[in-house]
Amino acid sequence: MRQALTAEQVRLAETAAVGRGIALHDLQERAGTALADVVQARALGGRVVVVAGTGNNGGDGWVAARRLHERGQRVIVLAVKEVGDDATPAGQAAREAVAAGVESRVPDSPAMAMIEFADCAVIVDALLGTGSRGEPREPQAALIRAIDDADAVVVSADLPSGVDSDTGAAPGAAVAADVTVTFSAMKVGCLLQPGASLCGEIVVADIGVPEDALVPEDSLEVWDDAEYAELLPPLAIGASKHTRGHVVVIGGAPGLTGAACLAATGALRSGAGYVTVAVPAPSLAVVEMKLTAPVKRALPADVSGALTAAALEAALGVCEAADAVVIGPGLGRAGATLAVVRQLIRRIAVPLVIDADALFALGHDLTILAERTAPTVLAPHTGEAARLLDLGADVVDADRPAAVRALAQHRVAAVLKGPATLIAEGGRLVVNTTGGPGLATLGTGDVLSGIIATFLAQGLAPLDAAALAVHVHGAAGDAASEDLTPVCCTSEDVVAYLPEAFAALL
Repeated sequence: MRQALTAEQVRLAETAAVGRGIALHDLQERAGTALADVVQARALGGRVVVVAGTGNNGGDGWVAARRLHERGQRVIVLAVKEVGDDATPAGQAAREAVAAGVESRVPDSPAMAMIEFADCAVIVDALLGTGSRGEPREPQAALIRAIDDADAVVVSADLPSGVDSDTGAAPGAAVAADVTVTFSAMKVGCLLQPGASLCGEIVVADIGVPEDALVPEDSLEVWDDAEYAELLPPLAIGASKHTRGHVVVIGGAPGLTGAACLAATGALRSGAGYVTVAVPAPSLAVVEMKLTAPVKRALPADVSGALTAAALEAALGVCEAADAVVIGPGLGRAGATLAVVRQLIRRIAVPLVIDADALFALGHDLTILAERTAPTVLAPHTGEAARLLDLGADVVDADRPAAVRALAQHRVAAVLKGPATLIAEGGRLVVNTTGGPGLATLGTGDVLSGIIATFLAQGLAPLDAAALAVHVHGAAGDAASEDLTPVCCTSEDVVAYLPEAFAALL
């Protein structure tokens, strides 16, 4: 398992290293040398321009420039300010580089920077570091735009300038790097969008910070295929449909039956032995036509498909034999239906996946989740999470780790769907690295809910079930997109390509 760290976690790790006798100057030397190694391999003897800011990130750039100069590489530093006598590590690195013969200048305009960029092979972005927050100010913003306009390979130090180290947000000008050399450990912002798309190839450079200082308990977890494979429930030789987990899907109001059917097929294709679909009575005939293997049950409802009060006990009866339940896909938002859903959330006594219209039923009031005794997984996309948290969608997307952690505080495992889906429970946070734009089509979230429910029904803990489901769901989307193109990928295709995703883990 790898960890991705926030800026504060990196600062604490480096403080721990200093406490063990490693000088900050030495850490900077190692970082700059690692950066120079990557740059030299990309420059192939061509000219290098280092754009250096005033902080530690700039110091890494100055060290890289000195190392490249010592190796005979043609290099110049474009600095935000003149080299002075400040006592910071970055100031010391700048003076040492100049003393070694590194050429430097302070560009008085973006046009001057573009002149320097015109014939260079590599631009080193060492402008803003992990401590940068918000929209870059001038002159840094102008330099960032100039870097992006240049026709050269761009190598960023630690993370692209303009990207928030903790959230991946890029609220203003941001460097689009070809390579990011990140020091000691992956940064959270390198994995979350849009930061992940701006990093290019990521190289993690060991600069001597003790490994045990780089694994804080609340760090972002990045799992590998082997760790996901270990979670897959074994299929015993003597298995039967009754031992592979019984999933119940409650949803499918008239006009929305496809959502419930997709959740059911997601559950079946991911290994559930028995699937029951409970829908409002007016939908039953349609679902009978659409689904072959699952058992179908009608819930009392009026002619529009809104559940009646009698649906509560009927649904609870269907759930008695279940090992896990999905509630919400296509269930509708009629007032009577929402009232029944809130009672079902309270009273369903087995693991429960709450999605789609069931999330709408919760509104801003998540207190009823505390009344549940069985495990619960919430699976919102950004808009649904914003409603649950009573926030704007832009606020959720500006700090997705904070949003998913806030949902998980309600004694649930929370899945915040979207690019680099996040899964949180208790103090743990996992980021998924599969999936892409091919999943950006209606119904894929319903498929995911069915997969999560299957793993819950087979005995996995909520965080494990959700993370494994998100991984295979994303991998199926990737496989479908590769064969069919992301433009043509549909939710049914994701179901069809689940075997390929599972095969990679078996």
